[in-house]
Amino acid sequence: MRIKQLKYYTVLVFILLLTISGFGQDRNSQVPKSRILFIFDGSQSMEGYWEEERKIKIARDYLIQLVDSLDGVGNVEMGLRVYGHQFEVPPQRCDDSRLEVPFSEDNGKQIKHTLRYIRPKGTTPIAYSLEQAEKDFPECKDCRNIIILITDGKEACEGDPCEVSKALQKKGIVLKPFIIGIGLDPNFTETFECVGHFYNTPNKEKFKQALDVVITKILNNTTAQVNLLDTYGQPTESNVGMTFYHHLSGTIKYNFIHTLNYMGNPDTLTMDPLPVYDLTVHTMPKVKKDSIKLTIGKHNMIGIKTPQGALKFTSDNSSRYRNLKCIVRKDGSHKTLNVQKIDKKEKYLTGKYDLEILTLPTIKIEDVKIEQSHTTKIEIPKPGMLNILLSTTGYGYLFEKKKSGKLSRIYNLNSIEEKKSLILQPGKYEMTFRPKNMKRTMYTTRKTFEIKSGSSKTIRLY
Repeated sequence: MRIKQLKYYTVLVFILLLTISGFGQDRNSQVPKSRILFIFDGSQSMEGYWEEERKIKIARDYLIQLVDSLDGVGNVEMGLRVYGHQFEVPPQRCDDSRLEVPFSEDNGKQIKHTLRYIRPKGTTPIAYSLEQAEKDFPECKDCRNIIILITDGKEACEGDPCEVSKALQKKGIVLKPFIIGIGLDPNFTETFECVGHFYNTPNKEKFKQALDVVITKILNNTTAQVNLLDTYGQPTESNVGMTFYHHLSGTIKYNFIHTLNYMGNPDTLTMDPLPVYDLTVHTMPKVKKDSIKLTIGKHNMIGIKTPQGALKFTSDNSSRYRNLKCIVRKDGSHKTLNVQKIDKKEKYLTGKYDLEILTLPTIKIEDVKIEQSHTTKIEIPKPGMLNILLSTTGYGYLFEKKKSGKLSRIYNLNSIEEKKSLILQPGKYEMTFRPKNMKRTMYTTRKTFEIKSGSSKTIRLY
């Protein structure tokens, strides 16, 4: 019988207690605090009648019920800003807005008391009130800052509520505000929709419902799963990092490593449904999906194409090449995508890539194809060894001799020690050297030779 006597807003508290833990995925981290700032219209027009009662009474009574239900709930703090209640009109005071009750724990009684004694007097400075709200939220690195604006009129001063709201969100100060209109002209819809989530209420019953909906959205959990789609449109890709950013501010909201659950399906995430997200999946190259909006209270499917295959390069003589690396670039791009070590398999998005294997000389391979769930293997020819013996220091170059007969410099011999060993790919080479103490060009020594796989060659330079 007692449960039946509980008011609707008290039931919402149970929803909060049961679900608020879902706003953080890290079990060891604290649940983010939700800070709700009510911006209440105390302008002259709120004295007007709405149905059979004054607007101020209807809005105040329902808001007091809501505040009463939230007072003392853990991880929720409230604040109250009121505008249009300090100065009579005329004249119009566009700075008539004040934080009446700052954020603190268990301040519900103070908010209710303040609401009971508001007397509508002045104008409607909505943009100014939103702008001032930035200072109402004390600094907090892990808080959800929410504004609920209750008004019966549109901006009466020269401010632009849309631009102010956008700036607040872009700075990461607040999530997208909620606006509850009290019997507003339907033509005002566009005016407020750019400010935030707008609910226009034609009567007091709808006003109560709007408050119910807003507070439920603020406190309710929302789930989502990210489907990393393969070439065939199936969500089989996984074990990839993915970051959710706030669309306007660019701040990081979540940073996960994707996984498939024990049933082989993408794991379920519990997320804050209020922000608009940009998602980056850290494949190579990375994939982005912008402006993701979650449907509150439902399980959301987020699909993004990330078809992947793998690349691995090896050599018969891996002992000589144990530290060998390969530069991987997207086909036709000069930008380095990854530097991959020999014998290590790496995943890439399907497509074509250009490789530059850092052997001596370098091996360049273009249009290497990566296919879905397939490992492309690159076999590096077995190298040979070049031993260089010197009796003096000097200046010189090692060239690769191309099939065209042209020379390509691959190594600088300047000031090397008496003995130097180089691991070279099979091929034809030429070396030039001039001792440092010889001041005439004609004393340049020239040697041509061939390196074969697994063989060793010694060159003496005097």
